[in-house]
Amino acid sequence: MFKYIKNDIPASIVVFFVALPLCLGIALASGAPLFSGLIAGIIGGIIVGGLSGSKIGVSGPAAGLAAIVLTAIGTLGGYENFLVAVVLGGIIQLIFGFLKAGIIGYYFPSSVIKGMLTGIGIIIILKQIPHFFGYDADPEGDFAFFQVDGENTFSEIINSINNISLGSTIIGIIGLAILILWSNVLSKKGKFFQIIQGPLVAVVAGIVYYFVTNENSKYGINSEHLVSVPVPDSIDSFLGQFSFPNFSAISNPQVWVTGFTIALVASLETLLCVEATDKLDPHKNVTPTNRELLAQGTGNIVSGLIGGLPITQVIVRSSANIQSGGRTKLSAIIHGFLLLISVLLIPTLLNKIPLSVLAAVLLIVGYKLAKPSVFKEMVKLGWKQWLPFTVTVVGIVFTDLLVGIALGLAVGIVVILIKSFQNSHFLHIEDKSNGKNKIKMTLAEEVTFFNKGAILKELDSLPENTYLEIDVRKTRYLDHDIIEILEDFAFKAKERNIDIQLISERGIVENPPSYIEFFNLRPKKTA
Repeated sequence: MFKYIKNDIPASIVVFFVALPLCLGIALASGAPLFSGLIAGIIGGIIVGGLSGSKIGVSGPAAGLAAIVLTAIGTLGGYENFLVAVVLGGIIQLIFGFLKAGIIGYYFPSSVIKGMLTGIGIIIILKQIPHFFGYDADPEGDFAFFQVDGENTFSEIINSINNISLGSTIIGIIGLAILILWSNVLSKKGKFFQIIQGPLVAVVAGIVYYFVTNENSKYGINSEHLVSVPVPDSIDSFLGQFSFPNFSAISNPQVWVTGFTIALVASLETLLCVEATDKLDPHKNVTPTNRELLAQGTGNIVSGLIGGLPITQVIVRSSANIQSGGRTKLSAIIHGFLLLISVLLIPTLLNKIPLSVLAAVLLIVGYKLAKPSVFKEMVKLGWKQWLPFTVTVVGIVFTDLLVGIALGLAVGIVVILIKSFQNSHFLHIEDKSNGKNKIKMTLAEEVTFFNKGAILKELDSLPENTYLEIDVRKTRYLDHDIIEILEDFAFKAKERNIDIQLISERGIVENPPSYIEFFNLRPKKTA
């Protein structure tokens, strides 16, 4: 795990700066104590990060649960009663994990997952524009279209234009310039600029700017535009920020309903994030989904017991981790310790960080998720990929994450049903070993994203030093998701000394250099 520590430490610092305002903002949007968001971030990093099988996923409080938490606290009669539901939700997630419900994550088509990533990227950009200009009426972490401050995503941007804070805007622009310069120029100049990440430099510049300018001057930054971490006066006051569940409320049926709702939504968000982060991962690692549910369940139990918000794996932090070069789970764990240490030792210094600088960091994260090239790529893949992708993006921007994904999934299913002659498909593996470790895989006539989990599992379980034949001569329709699985597997096959022979109606190809290119060129069969 320590092999890539030189990659993981810089990445963990970036994730820490991304996570800090989101932990606080999500707690504020949820109507919960600010410290509860930090507890969830710490537990998500240290405990869930340690137990998870994901190398690059990062967990913490999720924006998608904010509305559920806000309603539940009022319905259940207090935060301590709500914590019982968080603990129950964690226990139910453990049951999901033992029942191997993690396979659900494989039944989301890649067009919807890509739409989810792009939609979140757009949402990050739109939501950070007000903070970038020093308008912080809506808390960080409120990613829904209709906001907790009564505005919506676009009206908030209009309001920010009329309420620009000059000091926040200046340091926001400086921070953004540092990030762009660091990423595009300085990081290529030497190892120093790769070890010291641009976000750290931008944050330090923000703190320096705050100290050298007068808060009440034209170019100064008011405290309302800074990070706001609770500052304890002593050890006793620090310990006093923890809350504990009121287990006498366990007899309330509404507590159980809330617990099950948390477990269901948190598990779904986690599985979606796992699928998305695996797709972003340049090293094509595959996360064990059932183990992830067990890790998340354990994290939610601990978080609920000491006063934290519900936890999920979170795409914003995970994508920041990937973009910053994180390689192992150590980056997620270290980010959790950084949250803990900073809250204990330097909360006053943290409260000098301008929110506009952190907004600049998130703007870069959002742009990398929603690059224009992604839209061009989806259009080139045809309407079967483009339509679910677009519906998912629009749904996320104008509603919220889960509604947007549900809309995209519904459209994706309809598209598959329209284009498929029939829904029967199978995966057949034949062992023809006669002194050689030779396996033949024959794909069915119709292979869609519904087969993704089974094919991925079979490929991942192949032993090293194998000769694999993939026969697609009878395959009339091969979904783009399956082609991507083969493309990703080819990367890992080289590491495991697996040779691949592709048998198609065009002949036999040994170790194809690009499956996407090969199948896109394959002539269509007529019925």
